[in-house]
Amino acid sequence: MNNIKLFFALGFILTLFTVNSGAQNPIIRDQFSADPTARVINGKVYVFPSHDIPTPPDKNLRENWFCMPDYHVFSSENLSDWTDHGVIVIQNKVPWVDSTSYSMWAPDCIEKNGKYYFYFPANKNVAGPNGRKGFGIGVAIADKPEGPYVPQENAIEGVFGIDPNILIDKDGQAYLYYSMRHIFVAKLKDNMTELASEPVAIANLPEKGLKEGPFVFERKGKYYLTFPHVENNTERLEYAMGDSPMGPYTMTGVIMDESETGCWTNHHSMIDYKGQWYLFYHHNDYSPKFDKNRSVCIDSLFFNADGTIKKVIPTKRGVGLSSAGSPIQIDRYSAIGEGATVEFIDSLNTFEGWKTVFDGSNAWVKYNAVEFSKKVKTLELKVLAESGGRIEVRSEKLDGPLVAKVEIPKTTGWKTIDAKTLKIEPGIHNVVVSSVNDAPVEIDWIRFK
Repeated sequence: MNNIKLFFALGFILTLFTVNSGAQNPIIRDQFSADPTARVINGKVYVFPSHDIPTPPDKNLRENWFCMPDYHVFSSENLSDWTDHGVIVIQNKVPWVDSTSYSMWAPDCIEKNGKYYFYFPANKNVAGPNGRKGFGIGVAIADKPEGPYVPQENAIEGVFGIDPNILIDKDGQAYLYYSMRHIFVAKLKDNMTELASEPVAIANLPEKGLKEGPFVFERKGKYYLTFPHVENNTERLEYAMGDSPMGPYTMTGVIMDESETGCWTNHHSMIDYKGQWYLFYHHNDYSPKFDKNRSVCIDSLFFNADGTIKKVIPTKRGVGLSSAGSPIQIDRYSAIGEGATVEFIDSLNTFEGWKTVFDGSNAWVKYNAVEFSKKVKTLELKVLAESGGRIEVRSEKLDGPLVAKVEIPKTTGWKTIDAKTLKIEPGIHNVVVSSVNDAPVEIDWIRFK
């Protein structure tokens, strides 16, 4: 086994069982992640994102810019509990990549004939025939979606760009899409590592404003070319529709508007999983003051009767069911009322997550889709309340059936307390947490036992 194969095999073994659980946005909570390509493989959803990190000191890198050294892969069977399978490609283990550039941007992965082909952009370490280094797109190949992946010796010849995306059409022909000022498409040979046609720029797309990050899929005989585009100030997700993979395409609409908080980029993919479509995208939730450190999110996606896409409004709650017996982060709410706010638990370590602050009587949050698999007797809460306080938990709505009344003692720090619950039938319920006096109360999480 050569050194590259050994490196990735060891990484695969050591990181296989790292688990990241939850059912809210962001879905990856122990590292920054961006540019998610989601694929349905063997009944599971695999997400192949890029990996943002804070800029290392003394690396002579561009200040306040993207810094991306490697790629992980994550998988889930329920869109709630995600397993990190570890690093699958790293910049200093790819022969053609400039290992000092930290430029491993948006990737993709696709299966063909039992092999998994992982496509990724990065800065080259030598100039090409045109005298330019710039970005190339490479391929790493594995026998399983989790890896280990073996990078090919060279980048794909004839491609200068970023953000690769692969479509394998119904006839088996594979297409490579990528961006560099325009969005390009080319056919791939059966070996999936060489071009079978010259890249061509896709026509009829917006002339002004940055376009990048293409993701193409087919649904009911129509092809959807989706991409981020700076129409105004920051990227929004737009799409065009056509009758063939190479076009022509007609601009059709907006999938997701610009970020309300000013995150400059967005990047996405869409899948149909168990009869429901989902949009995977990113936002700078864990890094609100620096939008080059981003995190992957998921929301449901729907189509109109004519095949056009209904606009997706990003949520904190995300998708999937939350188990009643696991900590429920109510700060990832489905709805919030006046008097309730969300803040970081530790602004210096945002991966500690958020807390919900109830400041006044009748402040409330609603958290949807909690699965009660069996009867519960106790509500457990992690709280902080310097003056004490009282809250109520109800099912379905603010004035719905009472589940628990909780008297919160005075605390000088975070404390876990218990309260008895009233009857709540097994099943899927929405949960509403509200304060019933004016004493401020902070809650990290709740769970039922």
